[in-house]
Amino acid sequence: MARLFSQRSRHATWRKLWLFLAESQRELGVETITEEALEQMRAHLELSDADFQVAKVEEKRRRHDVMAHIHAFGAVAPAAAGIIHYGATSCFITDNSELMLMRNAMDLLLPRLAKVIWNLSQFAIKWRAEPTLAYTHLQPAQLITVGKRAAQWAQDLLLDLESIESARDSLRFRGAQGTTGTQASFLEIFGGDGSKCDTLNELLCQKAGFPSCYEVSTQTYTRKVDLIISNVLAGLGASVHKICGDIRHLAAWKEVEEPFEKDQIGSSAMAYKRNPMRSERLCSLSRELMSKPMNFANTLASQWMERSLDDSAIRRMDIPEMFLLADAILLGLDNVSNGLVVYPQRIKARVHEELPFMITETIIMRLVAQGESRQEAHEQIRVLSHQASSTVKDKGEQNDLILRIKATEFFRPIWNELDGLLKPELYIGRSAEIVERFCGKGGVLDARIRPYKNFIEESTTSELMV
Repeated sequence: MARLFSQRSRHATWRKLWLFLAESQRELGVETITEEALEQMRAHLELSDADFQVAKVEEKRRRHDVMAHIHAFGAVAPAAAGIIHYGATSCFITDNSELMLMRNAMDLLLPRLAKVIWNLSQFAIKWRAEPTLAYTHLQPAQLITVGKRAAQWAQDLLLDLESIESARDSLRFRGAQGTTGTQASFLEIFGGDGSKCDTLNELLCQKAGFPSCYEVSTQTYTRKVDLIISNVLAGLGASVHKICGDIRHLAAWKEVEEPFEKDQIGSSAMAYKRNPMRSERLCSLSRELMSKPMNFANTLASQWMERSLDDSAIRRMDIPEMFLLADAILLGLDNVSNGLVVYPQRIKARVHEELPFMITETIIMRLVAQGESRQEAHEQIRVLSHQASSTVKDKGEQNDLILRIKATEFFRPIWNELDGLLKPELYIGRSAEIVERFCGKGGVLDARIRPYKNFIEESTTSELMV
Protein backbone atom coordinates (compact mmCIF):
# COMPACT_ATOMS: atom_id res chain seq x y z
CA MET A 1 0.00 0.00 0.00
CA ALA A 2 2.87 2.36 0.79
CA ARG A 3 4.40 1.57 -2.58
CA LEU A 4 1.08 2.17 -4.35
CA PHE A 5 0.79 5.67 -2.90
CA SER A 6 4.47 6.53 -3.28
CA GLN A 7 5.53 9.47 -5.43
CA ARG A 8 7.15 7.08 -7.89
CA SER A 9 3.90 5.16 -8.32
CA ARG A 10 1.76 8.30 -8.51
CA HIS A 11 3.87 9.98 -11.19
CA ALA A 12 4.25 6.78 -13.18
CA THR A 13 0.44 6.68 -13.22
CA TRP A 14 0.46 10.26 -14.55
CA ARG A 15 2.72 9.16 -17.40
CA LYS A 16 0.45 6.23 -18.20
CA LEU A 17 -2.49 8.62 -18.43
CA TRP A 18 -0.61 10.93 -20.78
CA LEU A 19 0.21 7.90 -22.92
CA PHE A 20 -3.41 6.68 -22.84
CA LEU A 21 -4.58 10.12 -23.95
CA ALA A 22 -2.06 10.38 -26.79
CA GLU A 23 -2.71 6.83 -27.99
CA SER A 24 -6.46 7.41 -28.01
CA GLN A 25 -6.15 10.72 -29.81
CA ARG A 26 -3.96 9.13 -32.49
CA GLU A 27 -6.49 6.29 -32.87
CA LEU A 28 -9.12 8.95 -33.48
CA GLY A 29 -7.12 10.59 -36.25
CA VAL A 30 -4.98 13.26 -34.57
CA GLU A 31 -2.09 13.20 -37.07
CA THR A 32 0.27 15.43 -35.09
CA ILE A 33 0.78 12.55 -32.65
CA THR A 34 3.34 10.24 -34.23
CA GLU A 35 4.16 6.62 -33.52
CA GLU A 36 7.67 7.76 -32.61
CA ALA A 37 6.21 10.01 -29.93
CA LEU A 38 4.18 7.14 -28.50
CA GLU A 39 7.18 4.78 -28.53
CA GLN A 40 9.28 7.29 -26.61
CA MET A 41 6.48 7.76 -24.07
CA ARG A 42 6.11 3.99 -23.61
CA ALA A 43 9.85 3.66 -23.05
CA HIS A 44 9.83 6.13 -20.14
CA LEU A 45 6.71 5.31 -18.12
CA GLU A 46 8.85 4.56 -15.07
CA LEU A 47 10.60 7.59 -13.59
CA SER A 48 14.31 7.66 -12.93
CA ASP A 49 15.95 9.68 -10.18
CA ALA A 50 17.04 12.10 -12.89
CA ASP A 51 13.40 12.56 -13.95
CA PHE A 52 12.48 13.53 -10.42
CA GLN A 53 15.36 15.97 -10.28
CA VAL A 54 14.23 17.64 -13.51
CA ALA A 55 10.66 17.83 -12.16
CA LYS A 56 11.91 19.32 -8.92
CA VAL A 57 13.75 22.09 -10.72
CA GLU A 58 10.79 22.78 -13.00
CA GLU A 59 8.31 22.88 -10.12
CA LYS A 60 10.44 25.34 -8.20
CA ARG A 61 10.52 27.51 -11.29
CA ARG A 62 6.90 27.18 -12.42
CA ARG A 63 5.12 26.53 -9.08
CA HIS A 64 2.93 23.89 -10.79
CA ASP A 65 3.54 20.20 -10.23
CA VAL A 66 1.67 18.90 -13.28
CA MET A 67 3.48 21.28 -15.64
CA ALA A 68 6.77 20.34 -13.99
CA HIS A 69 6.20 16.66 -14.77
CA ILE A 70 5.05 17.44 -18.31
CA HIS A 71 8.41 19.08 -18.92
CA ALA A 72 10.25 16.20 -17.24
CA PHE A 73 8.40 13.66 -19.42
CA GLY A 74 9.04 15.70 -22.54
CA ALA A 75 12.75 15.82 -21.75
CA VAL A 76 13.04 12.02 -22.08
CA ALA A 77 10.42 11.71 -24.84
CA PRO A 78 11.33 14.70 -27.06
CA ALA A 79 9.22 13.51 -30.01
CA ALA A 80 6.21 13.74 -27.70
CA ALA A 81 7.15 16.97 -25.89
CA GLY A 82 4.75 19.08 -27.94
CA ILE A 83 1.70 16.81 -27.64
CA ILE A 84 1.85 15.60 -24.04
CA HIS A 85 -1.30 16.76 -22.20
CA TYR A 86 -2.95 17.85 -25.49
CA GLY A 87 -6.39 19.29 -24.71
CA ALA A 88 -6.22 18.25 -21.06
CA THR A 89 -6.49 20.09 -17.79
CA SER A 90 -4.46 19.20 -14.68
CA CYS A 91 -7.39 17.25 -13.24
CA PHE A 92 -7.25 14.87 -16.18
CA ILE A 93 -4.00 13.71 -14.62
CA THR A 94 -4.57 14.19 -10.89
CA ASP A 95 -8.19 13.06 -10.65
CA ASN A 96 -7.95 10.08 -12.98
CA SER A 97 -4.79 8.90 -11.23
CA GLU A 98 -6.49 9.17 -7.82
CA LEU A 99 -9.38 7.09 -9.08
CA MET A 100 -6.94 4.48 -10.37
CA LEU A 101 -4.96 4.47 -7.12
CA MET A 102 -8.07 4.18 -4.95
CA ARG A 103 -9.40 1.33 -7.06
CA ASN A 104 -6.08 -0.50 -6.80
CA ALA A 105 -5.96 0.21 -3.07
CA MET A 106 -9.36 -1.38 -2.55
CA ASP A 107 -8.12 -4.37 -4.54
CA LEU A 108 -5.34 -4.70 -1.95
CA LEU A 109 -7.68 -4.33 1.02
CA LEU A 110 -10.39 -6.78 -0.02
CA PRO A 111 -8.36 -10.03 0.10
CA ARG A 112 -6.78 -8.96 3.40
CA LEU A 113 -10.23 -8.40 4.83
CA ALA A 114 -11.43 -11.75 3.49
CA LYS A 115 -8.47 -13.42 5.24
CA VAL A 116 -9.45 -11.89 8.59
CA ILE A 117 -13.05 -13.03 8.08
CA TRP A 118 -11.77 -16.53 7.34
CA ASN A 119 -9.64 -16.50 10.51
CA LEU A 120 -12.65 -15.58 12.61
CA SER A 121 -14.85 -18.15 10.91
CA GLN A 122 -12.37 -20.92 11.73
CA PHE A 123 -12.17 -19.70 15.32
CA ALA A 124 -15.96 -19.54 15.54
CA ILE A 125 -16.37 -23.12 14.27
CA LYS A 126 -13.80 -24.43 16.75
CA TRP A 127 -15.52 -22.79 19.72
CA ARG A 128 -19.11 -22.92 18.44
CA ALA A 129 -20.43 -24.92 21.41
CA GLU A 130 -18.36 -23.46 24.28
CA PRO A 131 -20.84 -21.69 26.61
CA THR A 132 -19.83 -18.23 27.75
CA LEU A 133 -21.47 -15.26 29.39
CA ALA A 134 -23.21 -12.86 27.05
CA TYR A 135 -23.45 -9.21 28.06
CA THR A 136 -26.07 -6.56 27.57
CA HIS A 137 -25.37 -3.14 29.10
CA LEU A 138 -21.99 -4.82 29.87
CA GLN A 139 -23.84 -6.81 32.54
CA PRO A 140 -24.08 -10.63 32.38
CA ALA A 141 -27.02 -11.78 30.28
CA GLN A 142 -28.15 -15.16 28.97
CA LEU A 143 -25.42 -17.45 27.71
CA ILE A 144 -24.08 -17.59 24.18
CA THR A 145 -20.96 -19.41 22.99
CA VAL A 146 -17.42 -18.24 22.35
CA GLY A 147 -17.91 -19.13 18.71
CA LYS A 148 -21.16 -17.21 18.29
CA ARG A 149 -19.54 -14.00 19.49
CA ALA A 150 -16.77 -14.48 16.92
CA ALA A 151 -19.40 -15.15 14.25
CA GLN A 152 -20.92 -11.76 15.04
CA TRP A 153 -17.51 -10.16 14.56
CA ALA A 154 -17.14 -11.95 11.24
CA GLN A 155 -20.58 -10.82 10.10
CA ASP A 156 -19.74 -7.17 10.77
CA LEU A 157 -16.58 -7.54 8.70
CA LEU A 158 -18.52 -9.29 5.94
CA LEU A 159 -20.79 -6.25 5.74
CA ASP A 160 -17.66 -4.11 5.40
CA LEU A 161 -16.34 -6.39 2.68
CA GLU A 162 -19.58 -6.02 0.76
CA SER A 163 -19.56 -2.24 1.21
CA ILE A 164 -15.99 -1.93 -0.05
CA GLU A 165 -16.75 -4.23 -2.98
CA SER A 166 -19.76 -2.08 -3.85
CA ALA A 167 -17.76 1.15 -3.65
CA ARG A 168 -15.01 -0.38 -5.75
CA ASP A 169 -17.39 -1.77 -8.40
CA SER A 170 -19.34 1.48 -8.66
CA LEU A 171 -16.17 3.54 -9.19
CA ARG A 172 -16.05 5.32 -12.52
CA PHE A 173 -13.42 7.28 -14.44
CA ARG A 174 -13.29 11.04 -14.89
CA GLY A 175 -11.87 10.69 -18.35
CA ALA A 176 -11.19 13.62 -20.71
CA GLN A 177 -13.72 16.29 -19.77
CA GLY A 178 -11.87 19.57 -20.26
CA THR A 179 -11.40 22.43 -17.82
CA THR A 180 -14.99 22.70 -16.60
CA GLY A 181 -16.42 19.39 -17.73
CA THR A 182 -17.79 20.57 -21.10
CA GLN A 183 -15.21 18.78 -23.28
CA ALA A 184 -14.79 22.05 -25.20
CA SER A 185 -11.05 21.57 -25.81
CA PHE A 186 -11.55 18.05 -27.17
CA LEU A 187 -14.48 19.19 -29.31
CA GLU A 188 -12.04 21.69 -30.82
CA ILE A 189 -9.42 19.00 -31.43
CA PHE A 190 -11.97 16.77 -33.18
CA GLY A 191 -13.36 19.56 -35.35
CA GLY A 192 -16.71 19.72 -33.57
CA ASP A 193 -17.35 15.95 -33.73
CA GLY A 194 -18.95 15.13 -30.37
CA SER A 195 -19.03 11.40 -31.13
CA LYS A 196 -15.24 11.37 -31.13
CA CYS A 197 -15.27 12.96 -27.66
CA ASP A 198 -17.42 10.04 -26.50
CA THR A 199 -15.18 7.52 -28.22
CA LEU A 200 -12.13 9.15 -26.63
CA ASN A 201 -13.54 8.47 -23.18
CA GLU A 202 -14.48 4.92 -24.14
CA LEU A 203 -10.90 4.29 -25.23
CA LEU A 204 -9.50 5.85 -22.04
CA CYS A 205 -11.79 3.70 -19.89
CA GLN A 206 -10.69 0.55 -21.73
CA LYS A 207 -7.01 1.38 -21.26
CA ALA A 208 -7.40 2.32 -17.58
CA GLY A 209 -9.73 -0.58 -16.76
CA PHE A 210 -12.92 1.31 -15.88
CA PRO A 211 -16.44 0.46 -17.10
CA SER A 212 -17.33 4.06 -17.94
CA CYS A 213 -16.93 7.71 -16.97
CA TYR A 214 -19.10 9.68 -14.59
CA GLU A 215 -21.86 11.19 -16.69
CA VAL A 216 -21.28 14.72 -15.36
CA SER A 217 -18.00 16.29 -14.26
CA THR A 218 -16.87 19.78 -13.39
CA GLN A 219 -13.16 20.49 -13.42
CA THR A 220 -12.98 17.44 -11.14
CA TYR A 221 -14.95 14.29 -10.58
CA THR A 222 -17.42 15.01 -7.79
CA ARG A 223 -15.82 14.89 -4.36
CA LYS A 224 -18.87 12.89 -3.27
CA VAL A 225 -16.93 9.87 -4.53
CA ASP A 226 -14.17 10.42 -1.97
CA LEU A 227 -16.76 10.74 0.78
CA ILE A 228 -18.45 7.49 -0.23
CA ILE A 229 -15.13 5.61 -0.13
CA SER A 230 -14.08 7.18 3.17
CA ASN A 231 -17.43 6.20 4.69
CA VAL A 232 -17.02 2.52 3.84
CA LEU A 233 -13.46 2.51 5.18
CA ALA A 234 -14.61 4.30 8.33
CA GLY A 235 -17.21 1.55 8.68
CA LEU A 236 -14.38 -0.97 8.65
CA GLY A 237 -12.63 1.06 11.33
CA ALA A 238 -15.76 1.02 13.49
CA SER A 239 -16.09 -2.75 13.15
CA VAL A 240 -12.47 -3.35 14.10
CA HIS A 241 -12.72 -0.97 17.05
CA LYS A 242 -15.74 -2.93 18.32
CA ILE A 243 -14.03 -6.30 17.85
CA CYS A 244 -10.83 -5.21 19.56
CA GLY A 245 -12.78 -3.53 22.34
CA ASP A 246 -14.47 -6.87 23.00
CA ILE A 247 -11.10 -8.63 23.00
CA ARG A 248 -9.73 -6.10 25.48
CA HIS A 249 -12.65 -6.75 27.83
CA LEU A 250 -12.27 -10.51 27.47
CA ALA A 251 -8.55 -10.15 28.24
CA ALA A 252 -9.38 -8.19 31.39
CA TRP A 253 -11.65 -11.05 32.47
CA LYS A 254 -8.88 -13.54 31.53
CA GLU A 255 -11.19 -15.45 29.17
CA VAL A 256 -9.64 -14.76 25.75
CA GLU A 257 -6.34 -13.13 24.85
CA GLU A 258 -4.65 -11.90 21.73
CA PRO A 259 -1.31 -13.57 20.87
CA PHE A 260 1.37 -12.92 23.49
CA GLU A 261 4.96 -13.78 22.65
CA LYS A 262 7.21 -15.82 24.97
CA ASP A 263 9.49 -12.87 25.78
CA GLN A 264 6.92 -10.10 25.30
CA ILE A 265 6.78 -7.46 28.04
CA GLY A 266 3.43 -6.02 29.05
CA SER A 267 4.69 -3.27 31.32
CA SER A 268 8.08 -1.82 32.17
CA ALA A 269 7.05 -1.56 35.82
CA MET A 270 4.46 -4.32 36.37
CA ALA A 271 6.18 -7.46 35.17
CA TYR A 272 3.05 -9.62 35.49
CA LYS A 273 1.04 -7.56 33.01
CA ARG A 274 -0.23 -9.07 29.73
CA ASN A 275 -1.62 -5.94 28.12
CA PRO A 276 -3.62 -6.41 24.90
CA MET A 277 -1.38 -3.91 23.13
CA ARG A 278 -2.18 -5.08 19.59
CA SER A 279 -5.90 -4.63 20.11
CA GLU A 280 -5.24 -1.29 21.78
CA ARG A 281 -3.17 -0.19 18.79
CA LEU A 282 -5.92 -1.28 16.41
CA CYS A 283 -8.49 0.70 18.37
CA SER A 284 -6.23 3.74 18.16
CA LEU A 285 -5.70 3.42 14.40
CA SER A 286 -9.41 2.73 13.91
CA ARG A 287 -10.37 5.96 15.66
CA GLU A 288 -8.19 7.89 13.24
CA LEU A 289 -9.71 6.08 10.27
CA MET A 290 -13.22 6.74 11.60
CA SER A 291 -12.45 10.48 11.67
CA LYS A 292 -11.62 10.73 7.95
CA PRO A 293 -15.15 11.15 6.51
CA MET A 294 -15.51 14.53 8.23
CA ASN A 295 -12.60 15.90 6.19
CA PHE A 296 -14.03 14.53 2.95
CA ALA A 297 -17.50 15.85 3.78
CA ASN A 298 -16.07 19.30 4.42
CA THR A 299 -14.09 19.15 1.18
CA LEU A 300 -17.20 18.23 -0.80
CA ALA A 301 -19.21 20.98 0.89
CA SER A 302 -16.51 23.58 0.16
CA GLN A 303 -16.24 22.99 -3.59
CA TRP A 304 -17.48 26.33 -4.87
CA MET A 305 -19.15 26.13 -8.25
CA GLU A 306 -17.00 24.01 -10.59
CA ARG A 307 -13.98 23.59 -8.31
CA SER A 308 -11.94 25.21 -5.55
CA LEU A 309 -8.27 24.33 -5.13
CA ASP A 310 -8.56 24.05 -1.35
CA ASP A 311 -9.47 20.42 -1.99
CA SER A 312 -5.99 19.59 -3.21
CA ALA A 313 -3.63 19.66 -0.23
CA ILE A 314 -5.95 17.90 2.21
CA ARG A 315 -6.83 15.13 -0.26
CA ARG A 316 -3.13 14.50 -0.92
CA MET A 317 -2.87 13.64 2.76
CA ASP A 318 -6.21 12.01 3.48
CA ILE A 319 -6.60 9.69 0.49
CA PRO A 320 -3.29 7.85 1.07
CA GLU A 321 -3.71 8.01 4.85
CA MET A 322 -7.14 6.38 4.93
CA PHE A 323 -5.91 3.47 2.83
CA LEU A 324 -2.65 3.12 4.76
CA LEU A 325 -4.65 3.12 7.99
CA ALA A 326 -7.07 0.49 6.68
CA ASP A 327 -4.17 -1.64 5.46
CA ALA A 328 -2.30 -1.43 8.77
CA ILE A 329 -5.50 -2.24 10.67
CA LEU A 330 -6.17 -5.35 8.58
CA LEU A 331 -2.57 -6.53 8.89
CA GLY A 332 -2.83 -6.15 12.67
CA LEU A 333 -6.24 -7.80 12.92
CA ASP A 334 -5.04 -10.71 10.78
CA ASN A 335 -2.33 -11.30 13.36
CA VAL A 336 -4.72 -11.00 16.31
CA SER A 337 -7.54 -13.09 14.84
CA ASN A 338 -5.13 -15.81 13.71
CA GLY A 339 -3.77 -16.36 17.22
CA LEU A 340 -6.57 -15.81 19.73
CA VAL A 341 -6.08 -17.84 22.90
CA VAL A 342 -9.11 -19.16 24.81
CA TYR A 343 -9.10 -20.20 28.47
CA PRO A 344 -12.07 -22.61 28.80
CA GLN A 345 -11.68 -23.28 32.52
CA ARG A 346 -11.71 -19.57 33.31
CA ILE A 347 -14.78 -19.16 31.12
CA LYS A 348 -16.53 -22.06 32.90
CA ALA A 349 -15.73 -20.57 36.31
CA ARG A 350 -17.25 -17.22 35.33
CA VAL A 351 -20.29 -18.91 33.81
CA HIS A 352 -20.93 -20.86 37.02
CA GLU A 353 -20.72 -17.66 39.06
CA GLU A 354 -23.69 -16.31 37.14
CA LEU A 355 -25.46 -19.55 36.15
CA PRO A 356 -27.97 -19.48 39.00
CA PHE A 357 -29.26 -16.19 37.59
CA MET A 358 -29.23 -17.58 34.05
CA ILE A 359 -31.66 -20.41 34.88
CA THR A 360 -34.31 -18.16 36.45
CA GLU A 361 -36.20 -17.69 33.18
CA THR A 362 -36.43 -21.46 32.77
CA ILE A 363 -37.63 -21.81 36.36
CA ILE A 364 -40.40 -19.28 35.72
CA MET A 365 -41.52 -21.07 32.56
CA ARG A 366 -41.61 -24.46 34.31
CA LEU A 367 -43.62 -23.09 37.22
CA VAL A 368 -46.14 -21.55 34.84
CA ALA A 369 -46.40 -24.90 33.02
CA GLN A 370 -47.46 -26.39 36.36
CA GLY A 371 -50.16 -23.79 36.92
CA GLU A 372 -48.38 -21.03 38.89
CA SER A 373 -48.84 -17.35 38.05
CA ARG A 374 -46.10 -16.04 35.79
CA GLN A 375 -46.15 -12.66 37.57
CA GLU A 376 -45.95 -14.21 41.02
CA ALA A 377 -43.10 -16.48 39.96
CA HIS A 378 -41.29 -13.47 38.53
CA GLU A 379 -41.68 -11.56 41.80
CA GLN A 380 -40.51 -14.48 43.93
CA ILE A 381 -37.42 -14.93 41.72
CA ARG A 382 -36.73 -11.20 41.70
CA VAL A 383 -36.67 -10.96 45.50
CA LEU A 384 -34.42 -14.00 45.95
CA SER A 385 -32.11 -12.91 43.11
CA HIS A 386 -31.51 -9.54 44.73
CA GLN A 387 -30.80 -11.22 48.04
CA ALA A 388 -28.27 -13.54 46.39
CA SER A 389 -26.74 -10.61 44.57
CA SER A 390 -26.27 -8.81 47.87
CA THR A 391 -24.52 -11.89 49.28
CA VAL A 392 -22.04 -11.74 46.40
CA LYS A 393 -21.53 -7.96 46.39
CA ASP A 394 -21.76 -7.04 50.06
CA LYS A 395 -20.23 -10.14 51.65
CA GLY A 396 -17.93 -11.38 48.88
CA GLU A 397 -19.43 -14.86 49.17
CA GLN A 398 -20.61 -17.37 46.56
CA ASN A 399 -23.88 -16.99 44.72
CA ASP A 400 -26.45 -18.81 46.91
CA LEU A 401 -29.59 -18.30 44.80
CA ILE A 402 -30.17 -22.04 44.30
CA LEU A 403 -30.00 -22.65 48.05
CA ARG A 404 -32.52 -19.85 48.61
CA ILE A 405 -34.85 -21.33 45.99
CA LYS A 406 -34.58 -24.76 47.63
CA ALA A 407 -35.49 -23.18 50.97
CA THR A 408 -38.57 -21.34 49.64
CA GLU A 409 -41.85 -23.30 49.65
CA PHE A 410 -43.21 -21.54 46.58
CA PHE A 411 -40.63 -23.35 44.43
CA ARG A 412 -41.32 -26.85 45.78
CA PRO A 413 -42.81 -28.05 42.44
CA ILE A 414 -39.43 -27.71 40.73
CA TRP A 415 -37.02 -28.49 43.59
CA ASN A 416 -36.13 -31.89 42.17
CA GLU A 417 -35.31 -30.31 38.77
CA LEU A 418 -32.90 -27.65 39.97
CA ASP A 419 -29.65 -29.63 39.93
CA GLY A 420 -30.35 -30.84 36.41
CA LEU A 421 -30.88 -27.26 35.29
CA LEU A 422 -27.35 -26.21 36.26
CA LYS A 423 -25.80 -27.22 32.93
CA PRO A 424 -24.51 -24.29 30.84
CA GLU A 425 -25.08 -26.07 27.53
CA LEU A 426 -28.84 -25.96 28.21
CA TYR A 427 -28.85 -22.17 27.89
CA ILE A 428 -26.95 -21.46 24.68
CA GLY A 429 -30.03 -21.81 22.50
CA ARG A 430 -29.14 -22.38 18.83
CA SER A 431 -25.70 -20.77 19.11
CA ALA A 432 -23.80 -23.73 17.67
CA GLU A 433 -26.29 -24.13 14.82
CA ILE A 434 -26.11 -20.41 14.01
CA VAL A 435 -22.33 -20.60 13.82
CA GLU A 436 -22.41 -23.71 11.62
CA ARG A 437 -24.89 -22.13 9.23
CA PHE A 438 -22.92 -18.89 8.94
CA CYS A 439 -19.28 -19.99 9.27
CA GLY A 440 -19.30 -23.68 8.36
CA LYS A 441 -18.39 -25.34 5.10
CA GLY A 442 -20.91 -24.36 2.46
CA GLY A 443 -22.26 -21.62 4.73
CA VAL A 444 -22.78 -17.93 4.08
CA LEU A 445 -19.19 -16.89 4.70
CA ASP A 446 -17.76 -19.75 2.69
CA ALA A 447 -19.66 -18.59 -0.39
CA ARG A 448 -18.90 -14.88 0.05
CA ILE A 449 -15.14 -15.13 0.52
CA ARG A 450 -14.65 -17.80 -2.16
CA PRO A 451 -13.36 -15.22 -4.70
CA TYR A 452 -10.45 -14.60 -2.33
CA LYS A 453 -9.68 -18.28 -1.73
CA ASN A 454 -6.27 -18.24 -3.44
CA PHE A 455 -5.04 -15.29 -1.37
CA ILE A 456 -6.32 -16.91 1.84
CA GLU A 457 -4.66 -20.24 1.06
CA GLU A 458 -1.35 -18.60 0.11
CA SER A 459 -1.40 -16.44 3.26
CA THR A 460 -2.21 -19.41 5.47
CA THR A 461 0.59 -21.47 3.91
CA SER A 462 3.05 -18.64 4.51
CA GLU A 463 1.99 -18.39 8.15
CA LEU A 464 2.46 -22.12 8.66
CA MET A 465 5.94 -21.94 7.12
CA VAL A 466 6.89 -19.10 9.48
